[in-house]
Amino acid sequence: MTIHVEGLVAIVLFYVLILFVGIWAAWKNKNSGVGEGGDRSESIMVGGRDIGLFVGGFTMTATWVGGGYINGTAEYVYLPDYGLAWAQAPFGYALSLVLGGLFFAKPMRSRGYVTMLDPFQQLYGKRMGGLLFIPALMGEIFWSAAILSALGATLSVIVDININMSVVISALIAIFYTLVGGLYSVAYTDVVQLFCIFLGLWISVPFALSNPAVSDIGVSAKEAIYQSPWLGKIKPEDNWLWADNFFLLMLGGIPWQVYFQRVLSASSATYAQVLSFLAAFGCLVMAVPSVLIGAIGASTNWNQTTYGYVAPKDKEESDMILPIVLQHLCPPYISFFGLGAVSAAVMSSADSSILSASSMFARNIYQQAFRQMASDTEIVWVMRITIFVFGALATAMALLTGSVYGLWYLSSDLVYVIIFPQLLSVLFVKGTNTYGSVAAYIFGLMLRIGGGEPYLKLPPFIYYPGWVMEKKVHLINGDVEYFVQQRFPFKSVSMVASFLANVVFSYLTKYLFESGMLSHKYDFLDAVVSKHSAEIMDKATLVSNHDNIILSEMAPVRQALGATLAGTFTNAEALSDDGESSPESYHSEN
Repeated sequence: MTIHVEGLVAIVLFYVLILFVGIWAAWKNKNSGVGEGGDRSESIMVGGRDIGLFVGGFTMTATWVGGGYINGTAEYVYLPDYGLAWAQAPFGYALSLVLGGLFFAKPMRSRGYVTMLDPFQQLYGKRMGGLLFIPALMGEIFWSAAILSALGATLSVIVDININMSVVISALIAIFYTLVGGLYSVAYTDVVQLFCIFLGLWISVPFALSNPAVSDIGVSAKEAIYQSPWLGKIKPEDNWLWADNFFLLMLGGIPWQVYFQRVLSASSATYAQVLSFLAAFGCLVMAVPSVLIGAIGASTNWNQTTYGYVAPKDKEESDMILPIVLQHLCPPYISFFGLGAVSAAVMSSADSSILSASSMFARNIYQQAFRQMASDTEIVWVMRITIFVFGALATAMALLTGSVYGLWYLSSDLVYVIIFPQLLSVLFVKGTNTYGSVAAYIFGLMLRIGGGEPYLKLPPFIYYPGWVMEKKVHLINGDVEYFVQQRFPFKSVSMVASFLANVVFSYLTKYLFESGMLSHKYDFLDAVVSKHSAEIMDKATLVSNHDNIILSEMAPVRQALGATLAGTFTNAEALSDDGESSPESYHSEN
């Protein structure tokens, strides 16, 4: 196996640059947000809430524009019978950022939350927050795995090294600088990484277009030359499937900690909204070279290239079309620069997701659910340990799972079906409670899993209207695989059912308990009658053992918040936009 020395040198240089920037950012901001009585752990999570427009705009854009985004977009434009019509990620995620900025960024930032799970735990309790952490964690791990998988594929093309080794090395680099500087290192390296993606891809595109083996992409967009036209088309029977996937990207792209980490790190609620709009524009701009590279791949006579006479689609290497085009259709010095830049840049999403997952675990699970009195130093160490653990999990997923785009869709599924309707409820619907949240969780999960998941080889037990049995032939070994294709928009239906379940069961349990149809002692989740559970239940137990009821003992006891949590939810500067501090107070005015 030949090692491409020039490509290896390019990678080493870019990695050294990224590491230098990450360490410099950590050193430069080591006391930010801590000197004024803040916590080091919170500074790692949200960067002292002083991220400006320039760095913030770059880091929020780079969060989405990573390996899965650029490789996946090029892959679907290249794939026969799919094409640009099915490359939904650029517009889907751009619209998700616009909707996030319009409706979600301001209420989340103005109330001074630290993680996306804070409002859930505040309104629904610690146990429900723990349940919602599961799909949030899975989403971040799947997302990180998609990024690392794409990065490994890119590196294996550049230097012709084993793909497993390249994934592990790339993950270790991302984990290291995330451990060193937290959000500051992630944000500042994102600026460099996004610049690398932009420069590396745009320098390479003109050379690839002018290669003699490439036909006119304007012609191949509408006419079949070497394969189906790369514009693609949506068959009438696939309209609902296309719409379901698009809504999954558009709405399922909102309830991610990796997005709200940027929102919550902005210096004001207005800045958080502006960052979302800037990132939406950036996502569209950064998708253009990927679309062009996918179109170039579909317009190439591969028999005239160093790749060989068998096209990537026939070798089942469509997911690596972007590095293949750069490697085989550009001059060596251009391809090594472009591929080296992209290989360093696509870490920009993996590091963010790993930090997001560790932030939610350290704050919402470890601190709020188990160790309310944990010191700040203890929380910092928990974050460092979980950054390494979650990074290892994402790396294992990248090594064991196939399609980049499949991982991408899968990572959004559980977040879309379970967390998005809960986020809608907790922010905008008055009167929802823990019973409704549990019902919504169960409804969404069962309806989604019931539809099956081909990428996990999970067969359906709910056959929605319009389902068909599809056949997939693996061209390399000739194996035939059959799977159920659900053409009904069951993911979006599951999301809507989850939202309605939350509202209906919340109001139903509220009515049953407050009307006396159900005894207060059955409020085992302490969600309606016993809002502040432990103290009230203890008082009720004591009173029941005496003949005389002391009214003062029955008075509700105000829930005691830890110093960090109380400071977060009553931050005067953070609340200046709305003047509200919690979902309850927000709902009371609506």
